Amino acid sequence: MNTEWSLKEIYNGFDDPKYEADFKKLETAMKKEKELVAQEGTKDLKDLVEELIVANEQVAELVFNLDTYISLIQSVDTENGEAMAQQGRLMKIWSEGSATQAAAQKIYAKIPDVDAMAKESDLIREYTFMLKEAKKEAEHLLSDEVEEMIAAMDITGGSAWGKLFSYLTSTVKVDYQGKEITLSEARNLAYSPDAKVRKEAYEAEIASYEKIQDSIAFSLNNIKNQFTMICKKRGYASPIDMTLEQSRMSRKTLDAMMTAIEEYLPVFRKYMRKKAEMLGYKNGLPWYELFAPMGKSDTTYSLEEAKEYLVNNFGKFSPDMADMMKEAFENEWIDFYPKKGKEGGAFCAGVPSIKQSRILTNYDGYFGSIRTLAHELGHAFHNVQIQDHRMLNQDYPMPVAETASTFNETHLVKAALKEATGEEKLNLLENSLMEHTQVIVDIYSRYLFETSVFEQCQDKFLMAEDCKNLMIEAQKKAYGDGLDSNYLHPYMWACKSHYYSSGLSFYNFPYAFGGLFALGLYSKFEKEGADFVPKYKAMLHATPVCTVEQAAAMEGIDLTTPDFWRQSLAQIEELVEEFCKL
Repeated sequence: MNTEWSLKEIYNGFDDPKYEADFKKLETAMKKEKELVAQEGTKDLKDLVEELIVANEQVAELVFNLDTYISLIQSVDTENGEAMAQQGRLMKIWSEGSATQAAAQKIYAKIPDVDAMAKESDLIREYTFMLKEAKKEAEHLLSDEVEEMIAAMDITGGSAWGKLFSYLTSTVKVDYQGKEITLSEARNLAYSPDAKVRKEAYEAEIASYEKIQDSIAFSLNNIKNQFTMICKKRGYASPIDMTLEQSRMSRKTLDAMMTAIEEYLPVFRKYMRKKAEMLGYKNGLPWYELFAPMGKSDTTYSLEEAKEYLVNNFGKFSPDMADMMKEAFENEWIDFYPKKGKEGGAFCAGVPSIKQSRILTNYDGYFGSIRTLAHELGHAFHNVQIQDHRMLNQDYPMPVAETASTFNETHLVKAALKEATGEEKLNLLENSLMEHTQVIVDIYSRYLFETSVFEQCQDKFLMAEDCKNLMIEAQKKAYGDGLDSNYLHPYMWACKSHYYSSGLSFYNFPYAFGGLFALGLYSKFEKEGADFVPKYKAMLHATPVCTVEQAAAMEGIDLTTPDFWRQSLAQIEELVEEFCKL
């Protein structure tokens, strides 16, 4: 089994004639777009809209293909100078078309009655939701020239600061036990069964950030200030309001979820205090013991064993899912192991042009890595469900983006818990609670931290010490007495890429949303069995063309009141009680 992904299905290198041909096609397609928007008022609106959509589709597919290929190369080799140059080349071309894209959106917004026009055109009917959304988005668009300027300046502004963050965190050397390791390798040691290793790795990790903290603080300040400035120019009340509109999610839903989370924080703290007690600590868990395995924790899995474990478990849920997982392992969709210059963490990137996905992990052989694979393969399964949508209907919002992935985690852990006994069951149960704590409590701390950053960076430049203090304050509010306040993680802002996107903020609450929404969906699967699966697939299929609340309504769920969220959190409380008894 090849341990690195194959990208030749997209392009066979930067010198591939097809790669260069697609750049030329992109320039031609963008020229066609520009010519079409200039024809506004000279031709029938329906005809113009249809031609514009076709041109937009071609541009979107070419940009997506080129950008995905370049980004995937960069993610496993952040020091690749040619990839950096190609990314700059693409962003320059794309920014030059921003004015045209804005003009097209404004033309869509001028359709007097989208539903009426849809009756006259099959193409427009397929894009009914997108065109209605364009009406809302048009209210926040600036002049075509300003839109182009924003996109052009982002290349050397927010996007450049984000790349600096990726470069620094992927190349910084961590001094551990007399040798140099990567940050990803150091963070993976938090799951080691050896307590001494966990503590020393934590100390080495914390020390490594001191080398890069000031540069990352500059990145954070400039990205958040740019985002806030654009928010104000577009007429949004705040960054969170802009994010919620981008997420197609109401503030009422966010508030309902946060209300329920705050109510249940004591439950998570009870679990952490119990774990601390079992490990011999009196003042809550030190941060470096958050991921300490308990029970039987020495089992590791080869890649072949990981594949077999996943395929067997998910075959019981959906044969389609199991087949896709097998294909991912055998057809080189996955880049498995950590290495110098490779990004930390994990992600899944859909590639619509080849109807496949590519997955990055930093596999270490423990059950946590199996769980990570299940999570990312959940994203891939979501991508499969939407692949028959037209190109401009393949973008689903952040909150539901974490639903299929977390559903997979839930299925994996519940299946494992049913078969486990004794020490093995304790290990799985604690591992599950550990992950739930990250998805709910740590995500809550990240949400609090980012809120504070947006509030404060308008009036002052947040130095590294300021960022550390804000993170410690957020962790104390979220974790409470579950953690030992003398051993927190002041640099959690310096190791999470989610803060460093110039076009996307608050990429934290979607994880809590996905986790709790998935628990609610899974409880429906447990009641309905096989009858649930086609409905689940239909919901995933609909996510690019509806709001978050509409997607949930397809399963009979109301997201706007705390009750649904409480029901999901109550399932975690049951696990905490079982853990305390064990």
